[in-house]
Amino acid sequence: MAKFRILTPAGASFTVAGGGYEYEMEALEGLDAEIVECPASEAGFIAAAPAADAVYAKGMKFTKAMIDALDRAKVITLGTVGVDYVDVAAATAKGIPVTNCPDTFIEEVADHAMMLLLATHRRAIEQDRMVREGRWSEGRPQLLQIPRLMGQTLGFIGFGRVARAVAKRAAPFGLRLMAYDPFIDELTISGEGVEPASLSEVLSRSDFVSMHVPATPEAEGMLKEKHFRQMKKNAIFINTGRGPTVQEAGLVKALEEKWIAGAGLDVFEVEPARQDNPLLRMPHVILSPHNASASARFDVARKRRVGQELSLVLSGRWPMSCVNPTVLPATGLRRWQPVSMERGPNS
Repeated sequence: MAKFRILTPAGASFTVAGGGYEYEMEALEGLDAEIVECPASEAGFIAAAPAADAVYAKGMKFTKAMIDALDRAKVITLGTVGVDYVDVAAATAKGIPVTNCPDTFIEEVADHAMMLLLATHRRAIEQDRMVREGRWSEGRPQLLQIPRLMGQTLGFIGFGRVARAVAKRAAPFGLRLMAYDPFIDELTISGEGVEPASLSEVLSRSDFVSMHVPATPEAEGMLKEKHFRQMKKNAIFINTGRGPTVQEAGLVKALEEKWIAGAGLDVFEVEPARQDNPLLRMPHVILSPHNASASARFDVARKRRVGQELSLVLSGRWPMSCVNPTVLPATGLRRWQPVSMERGPNS
C-alpha cells in the first residue's frame, strides 16, 4: 500500500472522458502516493473517507457529512475555479484546506465573455437565421437600429481575474469601462483603466453588464428583478460567472417586457437548462452550455494543477491556491511562497 492515499469518486467530472490519472500523477511521482476511486455516492465516499490522506473532489457534491467522515485528510483539491460543489464551511471547521484552479482558465472565459458581447451586440444568431431562412433583406434594417460599439459602456459586476482579462480585450474596441466590486480597492480597479463605481451606477449607466461574481452563499440570488429594472432599455446582460447569482425569473421578465435588449449566457440558475426555460425561446438571447472555460488544454491543465496542489500538501507545504486560508497556520504545513504573493492564500 502506498504511503499516501488520495480518495476520489469514480468517473470523470464535467463531460470529459476518463482515461486514468497520469496527468495528476506527474507531480506526485516519487511521493509514494496513489489515487484510489470510491463509489460516486455519499455513502460510498463516507465508507472510504477515514483512510484518505487527501481528497480529489470531482463529479459530485461534497456534503458536510462526507467531509466530517475524513479522519486524516490534509487537503481537498478541486480541478475547477468554482468551489460551490464542496461545503467549504465544513472543511474549514475541520481545519482542512480546500484548493482550486483560480488562474488556469481565465483567458478562455474572457474570450467567451467577449464573444457573447460581440455576438449579442451585432445580433449574430438572428442575422445567421435570416440568411438561412431566405430573409436576406431583413439583415441590414435590423443593424441600422443598433449604435456602433465604440463609445458604449461595459460595466462589470465583480472585478476578479476574468473581468480584468475581459477589460483588456474590450478596451481596444473603444468601450468605456466601469466596475463594481466591494472586495477590491479602487486603486486596483482604476489601475486597470476602469472606473470604480457603485452597483447602481454600473446598472444604470452601462450598455453591457457583465456578471463575474462567484457562487458564494452571500452572492446567491444577488441580481433580482429590481436590478434589471435599473438597466438601460438597450442594455445587454452577459453572464459567464455562476447562474445562481442571478434570480432567473427577474431576468426572464426583464427580457420579456423589454426592460433590457438582450442577454448572452453561459450559466443558468438550474443546469442543465430545462427545455421549458423561457430563455431558450427568446430570439435575442445567445446561450452556451456552461463551457466558457473549455479549450484543447482544459482537461490536461486542470489535472496537472490538481497534481501540483496534492504534491505540495502531501510533501508538507502550503498549496498554491487555498480558498479557506485561515486554516493554513494550524495545519503544520510549511509556507514556502515568497512575500508578497500575487496569487495563493493571501492574494
